[in-house]
Amino acid sequence: MRQYLIAGNWKMHTDINSSVELAVGIKNDLITKEGVIVLVCPPFINLWHVAQEVKSTDIFVGAQNCYYEDKGAFTGEISVNMIKSIGCEYIIIGHSERRAIFNEQDELINKKAHAILKKGIKPIICIGETLDDRRAEKTNRVLHHQLDIGLLGISDDQAKDIVIAYEPVWAIGTGISAENQQIEDAHRFIRNFLSERFATNGKNILIQYGGSVNPDNAAEILSIENVNGALIGGASLKADSFMAIVNAAQSLV
Repeated sequence: MRQYLIAGNWKMHTDINSSVELAVGIKNDLITKEGVIVLVCPPFINLWHVAQEVKSTDIFVGAQNCYYEDKGAFTGEISVNMIKSIGCEYIIIGHSERRAIFNEQDELINKKAHAILKKGIKPIICIGETLDDRRAEKTNRVLHHQLDIGLLGISDDQAKDIVIAYEPVWAIGTGISAENQQIEDAHRFIRNFLSERFATNGKNILIQYGGSVNPDNAAEILSIENVNGALIGGASLKADSFMAIVNAAQSLV
């Protein structure tokens, strides 16, 4: 059976009250169906409150980032242990905004991936090309480099716990989704890379698509081969639009 991971990345939106309200809306509308994992990733300051609200439900909670050290003099950083203590089971790393705005490189993302896996949490490793990369026909080269360095040293056994999120940078928050053929080609390339790198588990790693996914295009995108879910930004900030995407996934399993 095909499996989907539908994740809402709330980015730097919501305060404590509105994050709880959003979690309640999702919780009240969710009808669980096998094969679809529902995940919400609030800002750090709201994580505990959301985790308490969805406790004992089928909604998973994740963080938007982490640091790779367990503890120390790293002002402003959040460790995997801290995140785990709240009850999070996923952590997003390598998002294009972290790469572009905060200059995070693949080597740092790889350190984070190892730290996350060591603590028994699942990293969602974001990759994707810029518009200049695509116009220069460098998409596969960029994806290969990000995967090659980002997954360095991860074993085949560990690979069963990773998620890859393909997000073409030019489609994030722009309202412009990649064309179906572009998504299919990128996801096939990623699947082939993973299957070659991880002989046992590479074929089963979930590959999400992210980039202006909304209720109108979700079913079409999720039906594309090798698309195993969506990492959703703006459309995850309203319970009805997020749940419409969840429902689209549920209709496909």
